[in-house]
Amino acid sequence: MSYTRTALLLAGMTGLFLAIGFMIGGESGMMLAFIFALGMNIFSYWNSDKVLLRMYGARQVDAQSAPEFYRIVADLAKGAQLPMPKVFIMENAQPNAFATGRNPENAAVAATTGLLNMLSREEIAGVMAHELAHVKNRDTLIMTITATIAGAISMLANFAFFFGGNNRNNPLGPLGGILIMILAPVAAMLVQMLISRTREYEADRIGAEICGHPMWLASALNKLDKGASLVDNHAAENNPATAHLFIVNPLHTRKTDSLFSTHPNMENRINALKQMANSQPQKRSAKSRIPSSDQSIKGPWG
Repeated sequence: MSYTRTALLLAGMTGLFLAIGFMIGGESGMMLAFIFALGMNIFSYWNSDKVLLRMYGARQVDAQSAPEFYRIVADLAKGAQLPMPKVFIMENAQPNAFATGRNPENAAVAATTGLLNMLSREEIAGVMAHELAHVKNRDTLIMTITATIAGAISMLANFAFFFGGNNRNNPLGPLGGILIMILAPVAAMLVQMLISRTREYEADRIGAEICGHPMWLASALNKLDKGASLVDNHAAENNPATAHLFIVNPLHTRKTDSLFSTHPNMENRINALKQMANSQPQKRSAKSRIPSSDQSIKGPWG
């Protein structure tokens, strides 16, 4: 997905936010919504990563507190010629991971304890290579801002339900407020889907190149998809606008049609990685200096 298209989609989300403001309070409401959207984007640029990590109870680790996990990330970052990101662990039984940060120099990667306990070292390397691919592609800022705006649209849509019907700029009256409450979050979800799906495929491809073994990531995705569907992620369920940040969909107690899923079909992702593995010889280099073992990483979370 080109950055031009991404910019247009983000502009569309902002436009939707302003339109809801107009429906609620006319021109003054639209202006207030614009000021709020501007401030929200500025805040997201500088602080969204901190808010997200705090939301999921992530704790930062280093070479002393989580030596094996930290070393995997360090080796992959070095091979990808990226600055060393901050490394976090989330106390969550659902196996999952995400990356965040406004640029590669201020990036962070986070994995759940469920992921670290479930996957082998090679599979963990595949997952973290995928997250570093998001950092390398500079997806992290866009994806975090998208989550922030989508959440704000849902909040404003609820205000529209209660106050939009009394505004003379709303030709549908109370019915308009109901339509906004239903359709605005759906529209925001569609934009998230369009932004996220293509970026996931690209991160899979580049992540496989970073770790040097497409099948490491393919194996990990297969386990994560099954594991995540069996374990609740209450923080994600309470903040569904952030679901597209994870490597696999963290939501399953809220049954959402696959048409609106922010993640591509898992079978398609795994097949793409298999084709990649079959079409080129595996390259062992500085990118793939990961200790070989079938065992998961053991640590204080295990």
